[in-house]
Amino acid sequence: MSKIVLAIGGNAIIKEGQKGTLEEQQQNINESCEPVLALIEQGNTVVITHGNGPQVGNSLIKNQMAESVVPAYPLDVLDAETQGNLGYLIQQAFRNKMVERNINRSVATIVTQAVVSKDDPAFDNLTKPVGPFYTKEELDKILETEKISYIEDSGRGYRRVVASPKPVTIVEKDAIQALLDKEITVITAGGGGIPVIEENGMLIGTDAVIDKDFASALLAAEINADYLFILTGVEQVAIHFGTPQQQNLFEMTVEEALRYMDEGHFPKGSMGPKIEAAILFLQKGGKNVIITSMDKLQDALEGKTGTRVTL
Repeated sequence: MSKIVLAIGGNAIIKEGQKGTLEEQQQNINESCEPVLALIEQGNTVVITHGNGPQVGNSLIKNQMAESVVPAYPLDVLDAETQGNLGYLIQQAFRNKMVERNINRSVATIVTQAVVSKDDPAFDNLTKPVGPFYTKEELDKILETEKISYIEDSGRGYRRVVASPKPVTIVEKDAIQALLDKEITVITAGGGGIPVIEENGMLIGTDAVIDKDFASALLAAEINADYLFILTGVEQVAIHFGTPQQQNLFEMTVEEALRYMDEGHFPKGSMGPKIEAAILFLQKGGKNVIITSMDKLQDALEGKTGTRVTL
């Protein structure tokens, strides 16, 4: 059977309009389990990656509110913390569902580090907003004691910005492969992994955020996955999205995808990174990459829907 990497979007854990309570997250994860369990029942080995943006944002708020009581953690440690929290919730949900359905598989979470280059130009061009929104007065007060970079974000206030470098390699890829060889379902690379820089063989955490889809594509290539599924809120990728001329795409080549990006069809804040991740996987030797929604996962695997990106 196939080795499948599933990159699950943040909307599978915290849906738009929700507060992100533990109960909401547990319910959303339980609902997301079903299509994946069907793949496992068919004998496929599965790696699940996931976002952590809202959770890291909440942790940054906790940092700020409690800084007079407990020491604040840096961003790389918060990445690790939220990987563990979300991994636990996803792992438990899958384990319980497997017991209900008599699926004899184990589930394991790997807290994952992703190596980035200290020379990545992203460190000189901070673009990734993180954490809460501030008013101008709140920001001025923070800047009295902290040196942070910030942007005005879509008229909603000011936010801290950090680098979003490209991952070079996944540190724990061999451990992940060893678990897959035992047919263990693996949850890993949460939020794109913990960004680390390697110096003289040693790993050092850095203040950055890695795009989850890029990390998923890199991991899929490094473990020679048969399929990379990039799961999002739409069934198929479209050009002229949201207009009367909208055209859903069943398949597109890398050349076509690049042209559509140049024409502005895939914005950086939405579909753009998913298309770039698909191209990365293919350029690193991957064969099958499909972009679709969670509920259409099985149909997409059978070639009935979704958008396939090909060389």
